[in-house]
Amino acid sequence: MELTNSDIILAFKQGDQEVFETLFRSYYQSLCRYANGLLNDSDEAEEVVQQMFVTIWEKRSSIEIKISFKSYLYRAVHNSCLNHLEKLKVRQMYVAENSGNEEASAEHSERNLQKNELQTRISAALLKLPEQCRKVFLLSRQDEMKYSEIADHLGISIKTVENQMGKALRIMREELKEYLPIIILIISLVKPVIV
Repeated sequence: MELTNSDIILAFKQGDQEVFETLFRSYYQSLCRYANGLLNDSDEAEEVVQQMFVTIWEKRSSIEIKISFKSYLYRAVHNSCLNHLEKLKVRQMYVAENSGNEEASAEHSERNLQKNELQTRISAALLKLPEQCRKVFLLSRQDEMKYSEIADHLGISIKTVENQMGKALRIMREELKEYLPIIILIISLVKPVIV
């Protein structure tokens, strides 16, 4: 008999180790891949996921889960990754302040942190795109395919590709609006702005 989401949450909160082990085995690898997408470091990603499982097990009786358990786990990993990046930022700032070349180190650390934070936000924004929309966007932006090539590759019309790209760009623009000045600066440094 398959357990419902409510049954899983109740069993977990009551300390059912079998349910916990099943959850761990079911989601560990995919959560590690998700964390690695945010952190760009597979070892740190595994450490974050393992620690998240330990934490939720220790606090199982007091945690409130109002969404699916799977969604809760992904949200917990996402938040853990952001916390991890924040700790890295503090550590990098400390190292920069205590090194011989403080200004250069701090500037370098800040740039790396901004880059990591932006990459994390881009990864999170990509996850919010509907699947078809995300495929079209990645084929266009990562693989540099033309709309006609994307249409052939996915077996859809060029008009559908245009609609999906428009939707993807709207969502990405909304999700990354606070980073727009940084993105514009990065783009202007990479290639000249054509007026």
